Amino acid sequence: MAVRKKASKAKAKTKSKTRAASKKAVKLKSKKLATKAAANVLPKISTKPYGQAGKALDGVRVLDFTHVQSGPTCTQLLAYMGADVIKVERPGVGDITRGQLRDVPNADSLYFTMLNANKRSITIDSKNPKGKEILDRLVKTCDVLVENFAPGALDRMGLTWEHIHKLNPRMIVASVKGFGPGPYEDCKVYENVAQCAGGAASTTGFRNGPPLVTSAQIGDSGTGLHLALGIVAALYQRNRTGRGQRVLAAMQDGVLNLARVKLRDQQRLKHGPLKEYSQFGEGVAFGQSVPRAGNDSGGGQPGWILKCKGWETDPDAYIYFITQAPVWGPICDLIRKPEWKTHADYATPPARLPKLRHIFDTIEQWTMTKTKFEVMDLCNQVDIPVGPILSMKEIAEEPSLRKTGTVVEVDHPTRGKYLTVGNPIKMSDSVTEVKRSPLLGEHTEEILTKVLGYSAGDVAQIKASGAITPAAKGRAEAA
Repeated sequence: MAVRKKASKAKAKTKSKTRAASKKAVKLKSKKLATKAAANVLPKISTKPYGQAGKALDGVRVLDFTHVQSGPTCTQLLAYMGADVIKVERPGVGDITRGQLRDVPNADSLYFTMLNANKRSITIDSKNPKGKEILDRLVKTCDVLVENFAPGALDRMGLTWEHIHKLNPRMIVASVKGFGPGPYEDCKVYENVAQCAGGAASTTGFRNGPPLVTSAQIGDSGTGLHLALGIVAALYQRNRTGRGQRVLAAMQDGVLNLARVKLRDQQRLKHGPLKEYSQFGEGVAFGQSVPRAGNDSGGGQPGWILKCKGWETDPDAYIYFITQAPVWGPICDLIRKPEWKTHADYATPPARLPKLRHIFDTIEQWTMTKTKFEVMDLCNQVDIPVGPILSMKEIAEEPSLRKTGTVVEVDHPTRGKYLTVGNPIKMSDSVTEVKRSPLLGEHTEEILTKVLGYSAGDVAQIKASGAITPAAKGRAEAA
């Protein structure tokens, strides 16, 4: 009997311990969940007025190893969004575009100033031991490194992914390259090369003419915009994972993404002619590839560029006119062809496709009696989609673009006032202030002391080492 009681007490004690352990485990689990939940708690809604609560990328620091156009487009956009962009340049030389296409002697070119607003410039000789020390220190203190060097150049500087990631596991390394992995990945690529390799040139121009590149910089600036999105996405993911990653935007890929409707048409072509192309109505056979289609709209709504009043002397007196199906009736009324609304050959979109050339020629007889702005006013009253061909002079002088900050006038200490393109992305709570581009090395000492923590004595030693000052050869190149 005594043995049974002893066993019973031991069993009860064991159960008690188990319950206590279980409760402890539950408490620990609850504590972990609470900690995790606390980490995911959203910040309190700001009470500051919209536009005064800081910028979208405040607190993000970008190490900018970019030059020419594709990379600077990306980093300037990040700077517009509030990132602290530190542009690293070669002492005495800097970004090659500082001296390209100069219109004002001994001043940074518009090519440079219009792509490097809102940045700080530091000059560093990456081959100098002290220069390498500064670069490593910058890697440790920045969130993103952006580069658009030729393939392998960053590695030759000693800034391999492994080295960067060892110094700063949170670092995002973003690159623009001409081609992605494959047979051409080591090739250098420039704007027009990208347009050709990405499929845009082969589908641009008139049917009987050569391929054409577009003046819109879809290879350089287009890829820079793609890279900026990748960087922002990587920053967002880092909030969850705690680690950085590599981001690649290939120029060929970027152009193809912007020309995707032509890849769409290539697949449709296997199933018959592309009826919205003018050549269908003209009885011209299609080949094996998507043809050049002049000013055809490239979509389901036929369009064409038409002459307007004054076209004989004004090269921009034209308008793009779209014959959208829902407003076919108003179009017929405007051009004084009311019978087309019910005529079997014109009443429906399929019936009109073979006659597009004749239809646009007829509409053009009407547009030639009006200025492009008169055509736009009359068409907009009845929801007909049209767009005037605006010259760069007209865009530069357009008050509404100045008001929205799309076109901005900036004052520069050596070249005076100039126009630049402001932030194309408008955000109600992250207002962009466009600041002039930096002079070469303008912020070197500021960055060394305030960002990297070097003392005045350290800076003096760095200067003496030649790590931030131009050598005789560099001065000659800059001149």
